Amino acid sequence: MKAITFRNYRIYFLHILFWIGVWFLFYYFFSYNSDDRPYVTWFSSLLVPLTMAITYFAIYFLIPRYLLQKKYGRFALFTFYMLLISAYAIVLIIYGCLIFLKKFDATNIPPMIKNFFFILILVYLIVGLLSFVSIINHNFNTDKQNKALQNKILSAQLQMKEQELHYLKKQIHPHFLFNTLNTIYGFALKQSKETPEIILKLSNLLDYILYQINKPRVPLIDELHHIKEYVDLEKIRFRETLKVQVRVCEINPELMIAPMLLIPFVENAFKHGSIINDYLTINISLDLSGDQLIFIIENTHKEEKDTIVKGGLGLENIRKRLDLHYEENYELNTRIKQQMYSVTLRIFDLKLLKDER
Repeated sequence: MKAITFRNYRIYFLHILFWIGVWFLFYYFFSYNSDDRPYVTWFSSLLVPLTMAITYFAIYFLIPRYLLQKKYGRFALFTFYMLLISAYAIVLIIYGCLIFLKKFDATNIPPMIKNFFFILILVYLIVGLLSFVSIINHNFNTDKQNKALQNKILSAQLQMKEQELHYLKKQIHPHFLFNTLNTIYGFALKQSKETPEIILKLSNLLDYILYQINKPRVPLIDELHHIKEYVDLEKIRFRETLKVQVRVCEINPELMIAPMLLIPFVENAFKHGSIINDYLTINISLDLSGDQLIFIIENTHKEEKDTIVKGGLGLENIRKRLDLHYEENYELNTRIKQQMYSVTLRIFDLKLLKDER
C-alpha cells in the first residue's frame, strides 16, 4: 500500500513539474518583443489551466472512450466541439486580460498575444504531444498485459502437459514391470539358475525407469540397450516358442530421444502377439537417415485379413506421448498383413524433441 501511495505522489509531482515547465514556455513565447512582464505573467497563468483542462479531457475521456474504442465519428465530433469551446475560452482570456489589465488599451499588448491562431496552435501542440504520449503508453501497457496473459496461458498449458505426461508414464510402468515380475516368479518357483540373471536385468531396467525416465531426453543408444535387455528377459520366459530378430543400424552416441518411447512398442508386441505355428515371431528394426528415425516392429497376429488398425489403449497412450514430445514431427502407422501386426514409427527430426521442464 505504501508503494502505491509513493508511486501516486511521484506521478502527481511529475505532472506539476511538467505544467510549471509549460508555464515558462508560454511566458517565454508571449514575452517576445515585450517588456510588459505582469501582463505576460497573468496571461500565461490563465492559459495554463485551460491547456490542462483540454489535455486531461482528451487523454482521460476522448481517447479512451472513443478513439481507442474505434468510435471515430464520435471522436471527431467531440474533438470539434472541444476545439470550438477552447477557441472561445482563449478569446475570453485575451479580452479578459485586455479589460482588467489594460482598460481596453490594446496598444501595449505583447505582439504574440495579439495572434489568436498562434496561441491556439501553441495550446494544441501541448495537447497533441501529451495525447500522443498517452496513446503510446496505452499501447505499451496493452502489449505488456497481452504478453503477461500469453505467458500465463503457456505456463498453464505446459503444466497440464507435464501432468498428462507424468500420468502417461505411470500408466506404462505397471504394465512393464508386471510381465517381468511374472517371469521372475515363474523361474523362482522352479528354482531356476537363471533367476539371478533375470533379477540383474530387471534391476538395470528399474534403474532406467526410475532415474532416466524423468530426464527430458536420453541417448538413443541407452533406449536400444534396454530394449535388448527387455527382449533377453522375454527370451528366457518364452524359451523355444519365441523367434526374435533385432536389426539396428549404427547409432551416433550423441543422438538423443525421449526416454521410454520405443520400449512400450516392444512390450505391446510381446503382450498382444499370438503364437502361430508354435512360435511367437517378433521382428524389430531401427534405421536412421540423418536426424530421421524409422522404427518398425512386427509380431505374429491371428487376424488373417489385411487391414489398417488404430491400436488399443497402450498404443493410444504412446501416441499421446508422441504428441507431447514430437508434435507434428512424427508419423505412426499400424497394419495387419498376412498374420503379422506391424507398427511403423517415423520421427522426422529427433533434434526437435520438446524438453519438459
